[in-house]
Amino acid sequence: MDMQLDPAGDDLPLMANTSHILVKHYVLDLDVDFESQVIEGTIVLFLEDGDRFKKQNRSVEEACQSESNKGCKLGMPEPCHVPVTNARTFSSEVEYNDCAICSKGEKDTSDKDGNHDNQEHAAGISSSKRCCDTGNHGSEEFLLVLDCCDLSVLKVEEVDVAAVPGMEKFTRSPELTVVSEELRNQIVRELVTLPANRWREQLDYYARCSQAAGCGELLFDTDTWSLQIRKTGAQTATDFPHAIRIWYKTKPEGRSVTWTSDQSGRPCVYTVGSPVNNRALFPCQEPPVAMSTWQATVRAAASFVVLMSGENSAKPTQLWEGCSSWYYYVTMPMPASTFTIAVGCWTEVKMEPCSSGDSATETPFSPSEADFRRVGVCSHMEYPCRFQNASATTQQIIPHRVFAPVCLTGACQETLLQLIPPCLSAAHSVLGTHPFSRLDVLIVPANFPSLGMASPHIMFLSQSILTGGSHLCGTRLCHEIAHAWFGLALGARDWTEEWLSEGFASHLEDVFWAAAQQLAPREAREQQELRACLRWRRLQDEMQSSPAEMQVLRPNKDKTGHTSDSGASVIKHGLNPEKIFMQVHYLKGYFLLRFLAEKLGDETYFSFLRKFVHAFHGQLILSQDFLQMLLENIPEEKRLELSVENIYQDWLESSGIPKPLQRERRAGAECGLARQVRAEVTKWIRVNRRPRKRKRREREAVFEKLLPDQLVLLLEHLLEQKTLSHQTLRSLQRTYQLQDQDAEVRHRWCELIVKHKFTKAYESVERFLQEDQAMGVYLYGELMVSEDARQQQLARRCFERTREQMDRSSAQVVADMLF
Repeated sequence: MDMQLDPAGDDLPLMANTSHILVKHYVLDLDVDFESQVIEGTIVLFLEDGDRFKKQNRSVEEACQSESNKGCKLGMPEPCHVPVTNARTFSSEVEYNDCAICSKGEKDTSDKDGNHDNQEHAAGISSSKRCCDTGNHGSEEFLLVLDCCDLSVLKVEEVDVAAVPGMEKFTRSPELTVVSEELRNQIVRELVTLPANRWREQLDYYARCSQAAGCGELLFDTDTWSLQIRKTGAQTATDFPHAIRIWYKTKPEGRSVTWTSDQSGRPCVYTVGSPVNNRALFPCQEPPVAMSTWQATVRAAASFVVLMSGENSAKPTQLWEGCSSWYYYVTMPMPASTFTIAVGCWTEVKMEPCSSGDSATETPFSPSEADFRRVGVCSHMEYPCRFQNASATTQQIIPHRVFAPVCLTGACQETLLQLIPPCLSAAHSVLGTHPFSRLDVLIVPANFPSLGMASPHIMFLSQSILTGGSHLCGTRLCHEIAHAWFGLALGARDWTEEWLSEGFASHLEDVFWAAAQQLAPREAREQQELRACLRWRRLQDEMQSSPAEMQVLRPNKDKTGHTSDSGASVIKHGLNPEKIFMQVHYLKGYFLLRFLAEKLGDETYFSFLRKFVHAFHGQLILSQDFLQMLLENIPEEKRLELSVENIYQDWLESSGIPKPLQRERRAGAECGLARQVRAEVTKWIRVNRRPRKRKRREREAVFEKLLPDQLVLLLEHLLEQKTLSHQTLRSLQRTYQLQDQDAEVRHRWCELIVKHKFTKAYESVERFLQEDQAMGVYLYGELMVSEDARQQQLARRCFERTREQMDRSSAQVVADMLF
């Protein structure tokens, strides 16, 4: 693969040489300092060289190709049978020594990039070309290449795991009695391959090894996108140390985390789902194929709460007065990009004592037990899997907590807290076993650039979902819950195939939300048709405003999933700041899945989807895995001339609107809820045509009560009108109380205000731009394109107020509009 990068371009390089060596486990030991806005400490990497995992990957791929019609029962070395345990037992029972390893009193002899001056750097190590070609090169030394940017790396050393008491049990060869590189590597090999039912013991040994003394510094160098490490004399990955410790600290301007203030004005820091993922938080292997587990000890001032991707609901341990430690772990191998952390003065939101959520624990509907009771062998690498846990498979509602700034606890109690149980139960009723054992939900600061983000065991939600009733909150909650299956438990092997995550979540959010509301089938269908109508309008707009090359769901075509020999690759347009605002992968993916569900029938489609989840959870997938298994598992009469090649051509590898979708939208009749909206639009057009002073008394128009999605459609239709009088706009606002509606409705209302220069409502636009930053970027463009001096002044004034706290990508896009 060509790894030539344009320094001025927007492609994101994944530099890690994952074909030669893989990180199997990370142990992080970190201090969070809000005064300096730095996270500092160590990370210990436990590695496995390529000889072992290449054979496993080859057998997995061959088995997957030949047996997808059997649910992809892959031939792994040892099927993972895990004893049935209670779903709540996955919690931390051991508190490890939390003393800081890093010595903060040492003099920082850093270079201009903040990296420790390693006196023995070899010339040429920082060459990106060489970084991407780091296998065995005869007399050359092996390079471990990690994805890394915006970090100050201070020191790298080998960890003496052989010095840890009890590790002798991992030395199977009696001749290895003298401590050597070979002995230490053998210990790590045995440790990382312990069977899943010994996961507690494994975590304990990881923690003990991570605190062992170093046994020699390693040479390292950094460039823009990577950290390269070598050991003198180690010519292959097999010879390279398999346990290394990196001493480092983040930079305040690092792109993986945002230092900001919450809605109560208290300092906080959190991972923002940055285009560079987590490489500015810790050195790691970013390619999705690098599936790893992790455990982390994080220290912060006692007034702060640390939330993280972790299976345990961590509680603080006081170390000394004013300082607490938090410990989390994950035993399910996941890409490093899914690691998430948030540190702030969050308050846990609990149900009022008088409230009762008992009714929400009932499952609205249930597919056949046969879909869920496949407790047994799974196809993924070995880990303690909930799909093998009989009690977990029937757990409709997993344990969950809600955290928020203190000023938003009331809003969370009124809406969010009430919705989580029915939404979790609905998801279980559709897809079965929850892949993760628990869930934390955090309302993040106002500068969060989207409405939500899902990570293992934790979900971020924007404050925008808390206003205007339950509809937006419920649909967004369902969308992020869906990512537990599609995006996390099943991840895309090639990041360019985002539709495998966002398309599925968009399609499933409607299904989950209908089940959570316990709607009758006809009512559910009507609401889903209305949402399809809204998405169709958005897709048409997206096609007109986005570059053709960014409208393709499978841009690499036959090269999808391919990497260089080292495992390095490039994500096209991965750094484009406008990409995070594009909806193509959501919308085209949604319509493809809706098209398939309608062709097959809901019962057939969702029955297959549960089989697919069971076959592929814990693994990385490509489009062909889903499509091939789908077509092989449906009756011949229902295939209706569908083929993988046709779907590639029509839906995944072409820009523009897919032809089958165009035909469907032309032929389809408008749903009842949309027809009701059209009738209301006609009334408003008639009202708008009336003279201000009527000569004779006319009967006032009577307007119907509309659902939130109907209100969005109504306002979109009215945006198509050339002129609306300010009197009409005042009537609109008064009739529907638009200032109190959810953020989706208020966004369209603000567009109307801007279009028709309704100055008396400019305050609503200003409030939206400050409080709903996840959705406000488009409005800045509307304010500027009008060429109205007052509107442009409003845009600049709002931007000046928020730019310091605004998400970096959002701020860049808005600045390009304004200046």
